[in-house]
Amino acid sequence: MAKSSKGCAIGIDLGTTYSCVGVWEEKHSTVAIIYNDQGKQTTPSFVAFTEDERLIGDAAKNQAATNPQNTVFDAKRLIGRKFSDLKVQKDKILWPFNVIAGMKDKPMISVKYKGQEKNLCAEEISSMVLTKMREIAEAYLESPVKNAVITVPAYFNDSQRKATIDAGVIAGLNVLKIINEPTAAAIAYGLDKRTNCVGERNIFVFDLGGGTFDVSLLTIKDKVFEVKATGGNTHLGGEDFDNRLVNYFVKEFKKKENLNIIGNPKALRRLRTACEEAKRALSFAVMTNVVVDALFQGVDFSSSITRAKFEEINMDLFDKCMSIVERCLTDAKMDKSSVDDVVLVGGSSRIPKVQQLLQNFFKRKELCQSINPDEAVAYGAAVQAALLSRGIKNVPKLVLIDVAPLSLGWCILHGVMSVVIPRNTSIPVKKTKKYTTVEDNQSVVPIKVYEGERTRASDNHFLGSFVLSGLPPAARGHLYDVCFDVDQNGILTVSAIDKSTGSKNELTITNDKGRLSTEEIKRLIQEAEAYSVSDRNFLRKAEVMNELDECVYKMRNLLKKKDASLKLSSEENKKIRSRKFT
Repeated sequence: MAKSSKGCAIGIDLGTTYSCVGVWEEKHSTVAIIYNDQGKQTTPSFVAFTEDERLIGDAAKNQAATNPQNTVFDAKRLIGRKFSDLKVQKDKILWPFNVIAGMKDKPMISVKYKGQEKNLCAEEISSMVLTKMREIAEAYLESPVKNAVITVPAYFNDSQRKATIDAGVIAGLNVLKIINEPTAAAIAYGLDKRTNCVGERNIFVFDLGGGTFDVSLLTIKDKVFEVKATGGNTHLGGEDFDNRLVNYFVKEFKKKENLNIIGNPKALRRLRTACEEAKRALSFAVMTNVVVDALFQGVDFSSSITRAKFEEINMDLFDKCMSIVERCLTDAKMDKSSVDDVVLVGGSSRIPKVQQLLQNFFKRKELCQSINPDEAVAYGAAVQAALLSRGIKNVPKLVLIDVAPLSLGWCILHGVMSVVIPRNTSIPVKKTKKYTTVEDNQSVVPIKVYEGERTRASDNHFLGSFVLSGLPPAARGHLYDVCFDVDQNGILTVSAIDKSTGSKNELTITNDKGRLSTEEIKRLIQEAEAYSVSDRNFLRKAEVMNELDECVYKMRNLLKKKDASLKLSSEENKKIRSRKFT
């Protein structure tokens, strides 16, 4: 099969539970979703550490039950967050691995690797998953890969987006662009339907994945994809449905056997795996069994759950999804009857109750399931990557008009958030607002920049600050301008100017408290290379040992067939078995 041209960029869907990678193929003028070495189109976002090696993907997930404390998943739920975040505190109770507070309240994942304790940040774990996706692409393309477009939930804030870029840099990737997951899915849908689409169509993308939930309303006209509104919850998805099942059966086991497995990582991991399987089974069956042999202290666990019960214990979460759907339409000032297609993305969108609620909301409209919900995001990212690459042919010339997912503003008198750019404003965008001094002879104005929807500025996410100085002595009410400028990559520049004196100051939001420093990134890149070297050395050693075993096996068979007298002596056999390689 012909491979893509040298130097092409890949599109990566970095998921909470599974990740996927795609690349544009010039020969067939379409995206190839690249299968991993297990023959699967998605790879578990798992990283495991043992006494001998580091495992990523399927190999890591396969040993989660036997080594739960050192098998890390859900890193995306930690990225760009603080350790003190209530959601982090709630999650860490159910995670078998240990999460501790690092510098500046940064959550750190504590694992044991080669007999030593290591504290890793979420960006490091995500970078390891990204490295695996890059390697999968390189094996397929038979050439090195440097450039990539990585997707993030539409409702990721600035800190989470920057942290994702950091993860890409640590993985040795040049991140061309960060693109919203539902926007990427809409590209996949638009290209899938381009031969049948006539005129303007309003597309509602419902993306319910393993750890995040996003919705976007887009208008597709010719080659222009314009996002009208977006919404979501960066902490709502299949993992939460699993957690509800785990809690349900933990209580049932305690009631039946008077045993509490909370605090036992192995038991929780094995129960979680059974719950994940039950959740998937309930998408096509009305009842399923949950069986775990010797769950805790040698006691077996066996129970059943109906689809109705599953829906009952998760109904408030399903309702949250629908309230976000409604708010997105309200923000776009569009009636549900104007939506032409509802596109399902993400593995959890397969849940029957979710589909039923959506159909009821959109007045029994048929849901579009023509695109693969597991591949759609990576597909769109690969198209965007091809568009940003030089020399790639036969790529559809699409125009993306995205929006700011959160309101941007600054803190004014009495701690109030003054919004300059409201959420769902199309980007790039530049807006200037006039403000006045609040005191007589005020010479400086502190500008503290935030993003979020809360009235009190301090309740929102702090991005950075600077000071406008040099204002002339004057009575309160002296005018000055504050300008917010967001470019096509979502990079925000805030400036303030006093036109009477020409005094000006500005801040480009390229770093914040939650982001890694340049020095930290350099250190982590070096560590990533050390991990890579260690992995290669271990693989080489394993291959040599395997070759030796095969050689000995063939030699024994050969000697058996020839002459019994030529058999190896017990001493020689002993020497072969005891041979060690370094």
